[in-house]
This record gives sequence, structure tokens and C-alpha cells, in this order.
Amino acid sequence: PPDLVPQFPMIRDATRAFSLPCIDVEGYEADDLIASYAKAALAQGWAVTIVSSDKDLMQLIEPGLDLYDTMNNRRLGAEHVVEKFGVGPDKLGDVLALMGDSVDNVPGVPGVGPKTAAKLILEHGDVEGVLAAAPAMKPGKLRDNLIAHADNARMSREPVTLACDVPLEHPLDALVL
Repeated sequence: PPDLVPQFPMIRDATRAFSLPCIDVEGYEADDLIASYAKAALAQGWAVTIVSSDKDLMQLIEPGLDLYDTMNNRRLGAEHVVEKFGVGPDKLGDVLALMGDSVDNVPGVPGVGPKTAAKLILEHGDVEGVLAAAPAMKPGKLRDNLIAHADNARMSREPVTLACDVPLEHPLDALVL
């Protein structure tokens, strides 16, 4: 959002004031940088904790990588994702694409919430599987919405997918505190 842009220099200054590296890469969102550094650290055998309760980042949870939710003072693992969304972290992106998110401008499919999205993904595997199965579903609003909004569902998968291969400008060893 435009009102966020003037805050960037202040955040960079604050980050440097804490002697932390300030990492930004043109064309990538913070989530993509977090995902790329987290996966690289995991590949080097590091235990990784992402300090966030962002549902998009929950897709990264796996053995050796968890999230720490500072608002609720708790660690979030795969069991939290299953409890909250009905699927594991590996299927969360598909659920998020179907249900959409108005805050992140992800349209999804109207009328599909977390429970319905999880049920559909568990039954059909992924967004494409759900959309392929839609014409054979019981006639009704859900079926009609899946067919009518198939392009939105496909498009919604892209913004919830994290890039885990952003070139790392700072070597991991340079990030050790």
C-alpha cells in the first residue's frame, strides 16, 4: 500500500540500529525472503524458528522449522496448522487459494471457507484436482461457484505460494548473532 512506502527507510534504520542485517530484494516480498533463508538454513542443519503468526508462512512448517507467535507466546507446529485449517502445512497453500483472503487481496472462491476448502483439498488433492472434480459434484452453490470462479482459484494459488529460491544476498553465516 502507498502509505507503507514512506515507512521503509525508518524500518531500515531501526533494523540497522539493532545491528541486524537489512535484507530486501527487488521484486520479492518479505515472505519470499523469509522462506528462502529459512529453507537454506534448514538445509544446512539449523533449527529454524520464524517469529510470526502469518498464515502464509505456516506452509513452511516441517521438522526442524516452526513459527513463534509472539502475540500468544507459543510455538506453532504442524499440529496447529491441522487444528486451524484442517490440513497439514504442505496443503495449506491450496486451502488458502480456495478460501481467499480479503486482507491480502486473494479472491479465492466465494462461499468457500476454511472447513469447506480443507474438505475439498483432502478429497481431491489440490486446487486443480478440486476444479477438475467440480462438474461432477452435487448440483448446488458450491459446485456453481467452483466452476464460475475457477480462474480466480487458479490465480489465487500464485500469491499464496512462497518463493523458496530467492538468491541469498547475505550468506547464512553472516546472520549468526
